[in-house]
Amino acid sequence: MQSHERMLGILDLFDSDENYVALTFDEIHARVGYTRSTLYRYLKALTDAGLLSSLPGLGYVLGSRIIELDYKIRSGDPLIRAARPVMEEIASQFSGIALLCRKYREHVLCIHQERGTETLQSNYDRGRVRPLLLGAASVAILAYIPAYQLSRLYNRIPEEFDAAGFGKSLAEVKANLKVHRQQGWVVTTGEVTPGVAGIAAPVFDGEHDVLGSLSLTVRESQMTPDKVQRIAEQVVLCARIISNAVAQN
Repeated sequence: MQSHERMLGILDLFDSDENYVALTFDEIHARVGYTRSTLYRYLKALTDAGLLSSLPGLGYVLGSRIIELDYKIRSGDPLIRAARPVMEEIASQFSGIALLCRKYREHVLCIHQERGTETLQSNYDRGRVRPLLLGAASVAILAYIPAYQLSRLYNRIPEEFDAAGFGKSLAEVKANLKVHRQQGWVVTTGEVTPGVAGIAAPVFDGEHDVLGSLSLTVRESQMTPDKVQRIAEQVVLCARIISNAVAQN
């Protein structure tokens, strides 16, 4: 691993699902194992760049530059700009929460959310990372990743594919994902947030490679087969609009 990769890898130490805390120099040192002089140099470079901040008595936290970059992403990302209008419309139409997600390494990252109701809660907020095997927004992406990526992922965590109901072999997994591709959309219930259903469709880039997904979160109790179908048709249409807009940029 090159020095810049080792330095940037320090930022991964701040991954935390629920309880974000500062990390002291000694805590970081114990986790990365670099020499103290090397770690001091890396932390100074990250702090000077604004990617980390040092708080006396507490340690290091993610820096203000990340907040600034987040604003620029929200205002300038072509994917978010293309998706925002249709997300607002579909969330309002069905009183749900529209989520735009992007494939991120071997996970799925929520990058934008539009609410059509204040009475519904979702555990999948902007900036939250989820497994590729969990929830409609993730499976809508998983079904379209290249075969070599799917094989590599399966060979690493076959038991998780089995636990998620995709099958006990790679052949079964491929067969189940093919069903989702043929349908063009995915529906799951209660996998991310109890009591809600998610309906999702893939979003593609200009090369027709899967880029992410558009999903709508709605109350499970309000779902009927007819309503699921109506929502799915609109989600697929909106995902296609987003894909076309991204391809034209």
